[in-house]
Amino acid sequence: MAEDKALYPPQQPVPTGLRGRCPRCGEGRLFDGFLKLPPRCSACGLDFGFADSADGPAVFAILIVGFIVAGAALMIEVAYGPPIWLHFVLWLPLALVLCLGAMRLLKGVLIALQFHHNAEEGRLSG
Repeated sequence: MAEDKALYPPQQPVPTGLRGRCPRCGEGRLFDGFLKLPPRCSACGLDFGFADSADGPAVFAILIVGFIVAGAALMIEVAYGPPIWLHFVLWLPLALVLCLGAMRLLKGVLIALQFHHNAEEGRLSG
């Protein structure tokens, strides 16, 4: 990946990942579907085999959305005291929609950061 720096201008990883673009050229699409990666970039040919975000996007989405939804639910409970069924009707769909929306954004950012920092699988020297 280091030899590509002369051919392509460096991309900022966070904006590039949020837009869902190739981390090397910034032009090709990063996703081939909702969360599926294509084998390579359609613009520059970068092999996306290095990209393994694993469970990172799901963990960050759950933590961020959980904080937002739990805080909002507590504020509504203290202010109005609605019945429990109303909490379920309000907060479960909101949590689901926010988590699914955040997953794509966070996966793009994590893959762009992997490329930017040349992240590799850890190895034991011996």
